[in-house]
Amino acid sequence: MPADAPRLSSHWLDASGGLGYHWRALRYRQRLWLPFARQVGRWLEAWHPPTTDLVLVGPSAGYALDTAFLDRFARITVLEPDRLARMLLRRRFPAASLRMADIDIFALPDGPAALAHARPDAAILFCNVIGQRLDADTAPPWRQVQQAALSGHHWASWHDVFSAPRPPHRLPEPTGHPDGAAVARRLWAGMACEVVDHGTLGWGPAADYALWQLTPRQWQVIEWVRHAPTPPADLTETGRSPRPAPT
Repeated sequence: MPADAPRLSSHWLDASGGLGYHWRALRYRQRLWLPFARQVGRWLEAWHPPTTDLVLVGPSAGYALDTAFLDRFARITVLEPDRLARMLLRRRFPAASLRMADIDIFALPDGPAALAHARPDAAILFCNVIGQRLDADTAPPWRQVQQAALSGHHWASWHDVFSAPRPPHRLPEPTGHPDGAAVARRLWAGMACEVVDHGTLGWGPAADYALWQLTPRQWQVIEWVRHAPTPPADLTETGRSPRPAPT
């Protein structure tokens, strides 16, 4: 990584991760979390970036990842501040080629650009981290920085969109960049509960959604998006540059 890149601070007491999160995983992963984990598995099974170099951003211990997905990659860089999570990730996937790094891509303004420079050929997977590190105020400007810096990369993300103590009536529709507060009012219409808007709805032009019951009294609406670089305009449909015309 560049010497002047912003660095992660190691911690394991974060409100959205750390010891509390690992305790919830131990208690609920095989029951409440299972339907959501299967959905993540389907998303990852359908995502095939054309590279064997992968960056995992905020994977924790990889509770939603599986061996079949990680086995596709010869080199995996992990950006994870939780020391316990790093240890558990290595233990859960002993055959994976994991390399821990400490760049903090959420430290504006140059985190995503530093990552793009350091891993120009890597696919980047944001593992339910964008909605935790950002909020309704900080997400929109960071989104612009991230998507500009990583426009030449294959990247994907699943992330929190809404959090509430009760499940919504239905999941959102993929409608581009809608008003999150207005969507939340429709999804939880008539329910007396507080809904947290993470400011991440419509992170990409085409999205898919899932419901994650994190605990018996906490529900997360999760969005999945993926990005592929736009091929150069002079490429043919086969992906090859046209031959020069004979002179």
